[in-house]
Amino acid sequence: MMLVEKNVPLQPFNSFGIVAKALTLVRVSSEVDIAAVLQDAALRAAPKFILGGGSNIVLTGDVKSLVLKVEIMGKRLVSETAKAWIVEAGAGENWHELVTWALQNGYPGLENLALIPGTVGASPVQNIGAYGVELQDRFDSLDAVDLTSGQSFTLNAAQCAFGYRDSVFKHSSMAHSAVHGSDAQGFGLAGKALITRVRFSLPKPWKPVLGYADIDKKMLQSRIDAPDALQIYEWICDIRRAKLPDPKVIGNAGSFFKNPTVSPEQCTDIIQREPKIVHYHLADGSVKLAAGWLIDACGWKGKSVGNASVYDKQALVLVNRGGASNPVTGGEVMTLAKAIQTSVYERFGILLEPEPVVV
Repeated sequence: MMLVEKNVPLQPFNSFGIVAKALTLVRVSSEVDIAAVLQDAALRAAPKFILGGGSNIVLTGDVKSLVLKVEIMGKRLVSETAKAWIVEAGAGENWHELVTWALQNGYPGLENLALIPGTVGASPVQNIGAYGVELQDRFDSLDAVDLTSGQSFTLNAAQCAFGYRDSVFKHSSMAHSAVHGSDAQGFGLAGKALITRVRFSLPKPWKPVLGYADIDKKMLQSRIDAPDALQIYEWICDIRRAKLPDPKVIGNAGSFFKNPTVSPEQCTDIIQREPKIVHYHLADGSVKLAAGWLIDACGWKGKSVGNASVYDKQALVLVNRGGASNPVTGGEVMTLAKAIQTSVYERFGILLEPEPVVV
């Protein structure tokens, strides 16, 4: 039975802890709930906002769109071949719990993505990534429901149009066709489809993904030069806990800005001025710069605007310093973000792009 809730506080449902309300909210625990929404004339016509774990959003006010809170659960091994384990999870499952469950059941491959906040359904939207692995590297397919027709459909990796922290689910039709040219036929799914289940292809034989300074340091300290998947998982959890605040303790949305990529020429130019800049060479010849380093170099670590603050241990993270009694507002977060963007642009000529969705 579909329950339509009115004026629902969203503070518990966003990891920043911003106070805002959903004027109307429906919890989606199966495809039946989506069908019920589409059978109701008023709900069917309403613009829709899909809410997963709320770990990648900044709420700048009450949400007037119909909020569909995704709570579809379940984890299972779908099939096993000589080349891979195919594992499926409901879109409402906690991402880190899926990573843990997969390892415990003998399906390695997601360990580099441990402790990323949020839900399974949000993982392909954002094409989450960390420590040398992106979701697209482990993706098999996903099921979704068209929020206009109510039809279910399945997409493979190519159809998801994955990019760096990007997918077809982050673009509206017109924006997507403008970006990718007329041949894309305006194929953007933002707000038009709800992901219900995601399947992952975890390759056999398993191979560790190493080569990041933090992981190299752990290998040296522990004198383990051939770590197994569980060892890498534990290291990644340690590394993330040391760098990133727990949203249950200090409200935040994880990394606030994408790491910008520049041409080798731009990188050389910046290195001449800033020899210590942290950068990584990518396979396509471009160079990824560490956004946290750029922000730190501009002196932002620990600075605040109202109750929004730059985390003192990692400049890439903006945090809620207000706590439950006097919480941060979305306006404060965005004012701080814009000030950071301006100072990084003025010093380095690079415009940082926010990672979270601003609502």
